[in-house]
Amino acid sequence: MKIAVLTGAGVSAESGIKTFRDSDGLWEDHDVMEVASPEGFERNPALVLDFYNQRRRQLLTVQPNAAHIALAELEKNHEVTIITQNVDDLHERAGSTNVIHLHGELLKVRSTFDEDLVLDWKKDLNIGDICEHNHQMRPHIVWFGEMVPMIEVAAALVEKSDTIIIVGTSMQVYPAAGLVQYAKADAHIYFVDPKPSISKNRRITVFAENASTGIPKVVELLK
Repeated sequence: MKIAVLTGAGVSAESGIKTFRDSDGLWEDHDVMEVASPEGFERNPALVLDFYNQRRRQLLTVQPNAAHIALAELEKNHEVTIITQNVDDLHERAGSTNVIHLHGELLKVRSTFDEDLVLDWKKDLNIGDICEHNHQMRPHIVWFGEMVPMIEVAAALVEKSDTIIIVGTSMQVYPAAGLVQYAKADAHIYFVDPKPSISKNRRITVFAENASTGIPKVVELLK
């Protein structure tokens, strides 16, 4: 069976990663456009690099939780693709081998001159860290106003899937929220969220709980 799993910040939050955007709309006391836009990077690159350095350092101190581990186990019986809005590597660390990162990856950086020049990066990224073309490196993150390059690949995978699992995301943030519209008419959808925004019906099974308890139940059902 082909399974597409759409994951968001709620999955990583249980590992101790702060969800970027708090209720006041600030990210770690920063206006989101200061630290997550090309304009913000142009205005104050040092601030932006420091923001992601802090995120990267924190990521290296946390571990995958029961939801990540259960999703990785699902690969033993099914063809599974994780399509995540998260920029951490917790799905990979848990053992998932087919992960699409819609919004980029925190443990990678790329050239400001050639966006296809991407490097693995676990240390701090500083002003003066340049690529082979002598241009500054930047976080490999999709910022506001930038294209989401993997969205078409993700849509094609959802279209071919027999089962869709949605977890840790309210599915309110576009373009990712539009992905579920590509699901086949007979595809079954499992929605795991402590405060679900959709109701169960013949086609949708809802688990009104956190990812770490709800996902193992979904995986057990699908065995």
